[in-house]
Amino acid sequence: MVRIRLARRGRKKAAMYDIVVADAKAPRDGRFIEKLGTYNPISNPTKIVLNVDKAVKWLLNGAQPTDTTRSILSHEGVLMRKHLQVGVIKGAITQEVADERFEAWKQEKLGRVEAKKDGLDKKQAVSKSAQLEAERKVNEARAAAIAKKNVVEEAPAAEPAAEEAAAPAEEAAE
Repeated sequence: MVRIRLARRGRKKAAMYDIVVADAKAPRDGRFIEKLGTYNPISNPTKIVLNVDKAVKWLLNGAQPTDTTRSILSHEGVLMRKHLQVGVIKGAITQEVADERFEAWKQEKLGRVEAKKDGLDKKQAVSKSAQLEAERKVNEARAAAIAKKNVVEEAPAAEPAAEEAAAPAEEAAE
């Protein structure tokens, strides 16, 4: 049986995966028939580079995706494209209608991805401004404490100086 699955690469704790077509008996990182793309789960949002046409071709030829790969293919629209292509093969719809539906789905998906990126950017900006504001308050509190400490230390030092100045004035008066 031919499977569409992930082949791990990358360093320790920084995994990156290739999406490959391989024989089910081949090792995970071993021999494969064809590379369809890459998947990087570390980035936010995850980065997926995939050749959709090749993936659809393999699915139509009977390749079975693993669970994780199925969710990646679904996310990228490969399963939607396969579904529409099966409709074209059976004669339920024309190729033009299938292409239009897929492009509409793709534009909607791109809009959702852009909205998520914008939301993450806004969240990061708000978090950073809140962190800077908290740091500014801490710095102001430290500056006030240092100023208060300096004022308290200067006041006792000023009183003996005033007493010494008063003592020579008394001696001169005598």
